[in-house]
Amino acid sequence: MSEFDRAAIQVVACDIFGTTVDWYTGVSQRAAEVFRTAGVDLDAAAFTNAWRDMYLPGMQRVRDGERPWVYLDTLHRESLDELLDRHGAALDEESRSRLVRAWHLLPAWPDSVEGLARLGNRYTLAALSNGGFALLTRLVKAAGLPFDCILSAQLAQSYKPEPQVYRTAAGLLDVEPARVLMVAAHTWDIDGAGAVGMRTAFLERPQEKGPEHKADRADETRSDLTVTSFVELAETLGC
Repeated sequence: MSEFDRAAIQVVACDIFGTTVDWYTGVSQRAAEVFRTAGVDLDAAAFTNAWRDMYLPGMQRVRDGERPWVYLDTLHRESLDELLDRHGAALDEESRSRLVRAWHLLPAWPDSVEGLARLGNRYTLAALSNGGFALLTRLVKAAGLPFDCILSAQLAQSYKPEPQVYRTAAGLLDVEPARVLMVAAHTWDIDGAGAVGMRTAFLERPQEKGPEHKADRADETRSDLTVTSFVELAETLGC
């Protein structure tokens, strides 16, 4: 990125699940605890990935107008119930609620807090995520992430990569999309942000989906920057 481009950036907007926090570790550990307590014989790691695989299709049905808007906790609960039924697993209401709430308390990647703090010395830092507003508020506080604001897709009543979500985020911060740098570990998020004129930084997270599944790669999309951590991003931007 050129000096001119760096100077033009006012906001660094960060995806959360997979980019800033480690959803796979957090959810699979909670699933293992719940299954063990309930006496359910399921592979927590495989279950977690299968659950996550239902994430994008569930949001797509909302974007396509096949169903009314619901926030992410509702989609997570519906896909959880479907997946448990598929496995013939009997879990009570409290256990199911605990699993849905696992997405509210996820560990930050080791570089996230330091890198974000450095970026925050120069830029407005926004969490731009498909998570619900309450979920993100709880997650950001628990993980100690130094964001200036939360821009939940709930505010746009849609889900990324729908253009409305990115435009709503820029509009709420009263900046042009070109002054926003979207940071994400997912090709679909980079593509969606770039389509509305945002600048983009692909942050490589090879372990995002755990050891058995391939994460998105930088060469699968086009971005202005490619980095391997928030610390590297801060250094690249001169923070």
